[in-house]
Amino acid sequence: MRGNIISYLEMCQIEGANLQRGMNFRLRGGYSVILMSLHANAPYQDRIEDDGSILIYEGHDIARTAATKNPKSVDQPEFLPSGKLSENGKFHKAAQDFKSGQKKPDIVRVYEKIKKGIWSDNGFFNLVDSWREQDESRTVFKFKLLTVESASCDKAFFSEEDRPSKHSRIIPTAIKIAVWKRDSGKCVECGASDELHFDHILPYSKGGTSLSADNIQLLCARHNLSKSANIQ
Repeated sequence: MRGNIISYLEMCQIEGANLQRGMNFRLRGGYSVILMSLHANAPYQDRIEDDGSILIYEGHDIARTAATKNPKSVDQPEFLPSGKLSENGKFHKAAQDFKSGQKKPDIVRVYEKIKKGIWSDNGFFNLVDSWREQDESRTVFKFKLLTVESASCDKAFFSEEDRPSKHSRIIPTAIKIAVWKRDSGKCVECGASDELHFDHILPYSKGGTSLSADNIQLLCARHNLSKSANIQ
């Protein structure tokens, strides 16, 4: 669920995989998973646009080796040394196949690192575009993803039920961090520190905003469900 706060271990349990890589194409043949961070010292230049409905995700570098001590000086690879597609290459091919009308857009689930050991489920996205661009002295991949309200967890592709939604937005990282600090990492209703969720006090669909910490609070699962049941 978009906005759920989980640990790294919980994230791996949800996906049934050891998520050591930031890009994971079609896990178990289903949707893909990417990990992102918008902290100042983050290794990649990801960004959010259109008030949180668009994610521009940067591709990943080659692994550091004795021969390549500075991966940031090397073009991000489309292919592995074996000739097979890298994760960049797989995502790039999927995006270009969609653009050319060969298939529906891939479904991608996005997790965002809030602080050490703490992650936020940013929900599901459609992978709709990709390109290469020059970044200082090298070429990097960029991937464009659009939020969707929900998606089936056992498939790789978009369906009519997974239309991009104007009510579906990512809460900006700075807002999440401010709310986490203000609410001391606990539910504002009962003080629980587990099964937490970033909750819109006034829902986005009713005119609320994701761009102000004043409209975001931490709720545990029980109080989040209780509030949702009472919203008319």
